[in-house]
Amino acid sequence: MLSLENAEVFYGKAQALHGVSIEVRAGEIVSLIGRNGAGKSTTLKALIGLLPIAAGRRVLNGRNVSSTRPHEMSRLGVSFVPEMRQIFPNLTVRENLLMGEVAHAPGHWTIGRVEALFPILQERANATGDTLSGGEQQMLAIARGLLSNPKILLLDEPTEGLAPMLVAAVRDSIVEINRQGVPILLVEQNLRVPLKVAHRQYIIDNGAIVWSGATADLLANRPLVERHLGI
Repeated sequence: MLSLENAEVFYGKAQALHGVSIEVRAGEIVSLIGRNGAGKSTTLKALIGLLPIAAGRRVLNGRNVSSTRPHEMSRLGVSFVPEMRQIFPNLTVRENLLMGEVAHAPGHWTIGRVEALFPILQERANATGDTLSGGEQQMLAIARGLLSNPKILLLDEPTEGLAPMLVAAVRDSIVEINRQGVPILLVEQNLRVPLKVAHRQYIIDNGAIVWSGATADLLANRPLVERHLGI
């Protein structure tokens, strides 16, 4: 559904991605893992259009969308939940959710459905974003992303800084979102999450994909994990 093909990305004169190829197919949860600074978030930003591609291309459902801007990518069905959540702190939970519906056609995901997925959001509907816990903010960010009724969801470090109980809740929500028909590309530093939920894995190191394959194959290759992930 969504892919980068031999993508090269620069920050000024510094090259951040070196011929990166990655794809997410219908029905999948795919994980991009690697050390800090390896290029994970850069890859997501290249996929959504926040960073220009100097070479290679970005493809959505067979269409070259390399020059498509982020808001246009969103309207084409690509939803990006960034690291650090970036909810509106002075808006209530309900107002944040309503913002997720702006400029998007109705579909499967409604406020009622995301509140069923994350019941705490209904309980805290009138609380402002800046009064929420880290876990509540993350649930709100994911829910807001779903309300655009995406064809694919990009998640950047959704469990960062969360207590173990909340990590489990977010992990389970990722599985349920996928079960309800949304392919997911997951960037996650906590390897217990992607190794538990993803069908396929990509390892990125120094801005290049160094391995890709099924999760079961990665779990069976301990030397590979230790070499590239330092575990």
